[in-house]
Amino acid sequence: MLLSKLTEYADQQNEARLPPLYASTPVAWTIALSVEGQPVTPMPISLVDPSTARGKRGMEMIAPEVQRAAGIKPLLLADNGEYTFGRARDSGKQKRAHQAHQAYLDLLHRCAIATEEPAVMAVQRFYEHGGVDLLDLEDDWDYGLKITFEVFLEDGSVCRPIDLPTVQAFWLSEHAPDSDSVEQCLVCGERRPVLDRLQGKVKGVRGGQSSGTSIISANSSAFESYGLKASRIAPTCRECGEAFTRSLNHLLRREDSHIVVGDATFVFWTQAAVPFNFGSFMREPQAEQVRALIDSFRTGKRMRLDQGEKFYAASLSASGGRAVVRDWIDTTVGNVQDGVARWFQLQRIVDPRDEDPIGKEPRPFSLFQLAASTVRDVNRDLPVGTPRALFQTALAGTPLPLDLAYQAVRRCRAKPRGDDRRGGDSWFDARRRAALIKMVLLSRDPESRQENYMVALEPEHPSPAYHCGRLLAVLEQVQRAALPNLNATIVDRYYGAASSTPAVVFGSLLRGAQPHLSKLDAPRRGGLQNRIADICNQIDGFPRTLSLEQQALFSLGYYHQRAENRAQALSRRAVRGDGHSEPEANLNTEENER
Repeated sequence: MLLSKLTEYADQQNEARLPPLYASTPVAWTIALSVEGQPVTPMPISLVDPSTARGKRGMEMIAPEVQRAAGIKPLLLADNGEYTFGRARDSGKQKRAHQAHQAYLDLLHRCAIATEEPAVMAVQRFYEHGGVDLLDLEDDWDYGLKITFEVFLEDGSVCRPIDLPTVQAFWLSEHAPDSDSVEQCLVCGERRPVLDRLQGKVKGVRGGQSSGTSIISANSSAFESYGLKASRIAPTCRECGEAFTRSLNHLLRREDSHIVVGDATFVFWTQAAVPFNFGSFMREPQAEQVRALIDSFRTGKRMRLDQGEKFYAASLSASGGRAVVRDWIDTTVGNVQDGVARWFQLQRIVDPRDEDPIGKEPRPFSLFQLAASTVRDVNRDLPVGTPRALFQTALAGTPLPLDLAYQAVRRCRAKPRGDDRRGGDSWFDARRRAALIKMVLLSRDPESRQENYMVALEPEHPSPAYHCGRLLAVLEQVQRAALPNLNATIVDRYYGAASSTPAVVFGSLLRGAQPHLSKLDAPRRGGLQNRIADICNQIDGFPRTLSLEQQALFSLGYYHQRAENRAQALSRRAVRGDGHSEPEANLNTEENER
């Protein structure tokens, strides 16, 4: 289904009208020749634009392109310096460069005989007169960049041989499938000659080879079936293979049709143009847009677009030279809009960084920010399944696996208040983990339909684990009020034990809080004692152990209570109106460091 939809998508794109086995590729140099094959300039003409990353390899040009791996396979009249000039990038591989150049010349000779084009014969004469020896190349010439030709014809026009229809037809004939290999194409369903190997590669799948990946491939007996090898395991005709490869490359080049998170690559597209931009919501969500989307979902007044328009998406990863399709989603734009609205509604959680959070839409998180909250180093540690699960939930509304909550809880144990306070915003780190934990829990609870449930503190929450987390936050507040200059608090020392075996540590923590309370003034002491009592009344006996789900609730309780503590401190400061900060107990250390 994925391949057939990609083939249909090719019909909507300009690239579908490219010559067969041609693709947009960067070409760095063009050699200008006369009809007699003599260079017009002593050096090739540079097409490099060093101001852009892709421009450093040359100007985008429609040129012959075919998949090649370790074997020698020249590209007609537009190849790198090893094939075009016979000079190796690595001096130890000069023999192979000679072989590649000879294959290039043989292909050029066959093309000249088949097409009888003056421009092609001019290139052949260039090599007969001496080829690269006619040019003045610098010592540091990069033989890895592509080179093509332009010929000044007798009528004064300039012809690029690769643009000639006869040359394009010859290139296609050189790579046409064997007429004896007629089978039913699995994409179009017609009986046609099928490919032994796909002729194009997918470029842009994170983690794949720089030369690209194949979406249909089998390179060992473990992947073969019924004696079929390479691309024959899924018989595909040339037209369909080229169409879906081009479509996938087109999607991977466009910023609005793909997202890369860690080693996971996501592509998505619609059957027709619609105003709903899924990529922008996942990549850089804006609070106002998210609020409008949630309101349309809640009230049933959807945004103006064709709700029945088809929406397709796939998640990809790479395994060496192969692209791995991990998910395929076939749905409608309306369903995606509802799924994304619920995705953002599930992650809504109070943001303590807002000076006035009441009535203000919490800052939404992108897919990358939520996935990155589960690991220490997103570039090395993020498993491909984490962003994939978030992607599935946004599009299809599937429940998030508890494993994501475990990953977030594990990071909470390592950094309860957020990652390195000296190197980033610890409230941001803590909040995105709390948002992910909330998403996991509520996505698995079909009864959780209240819009503002678990967004902020829930004093009547039924879980003792949640209130144990709240209690730890208040006990830390007491300690900081009494000892404002502490480098390490009870949270740094006891968070792991408190979040897994509350009965073991909370007795000692409550006894240790009494000397701290005695150091405070009466109003402050009374307020904190009443808060501790109210929370303990909700617990009714500390649990011996907490399950994974309960540990997730503990983390949410701790986060919500800390956010509530800060909100109350800000409120008291506003009432005083003196512009001075509350004591350390009221404004947490992270805020004083801002």
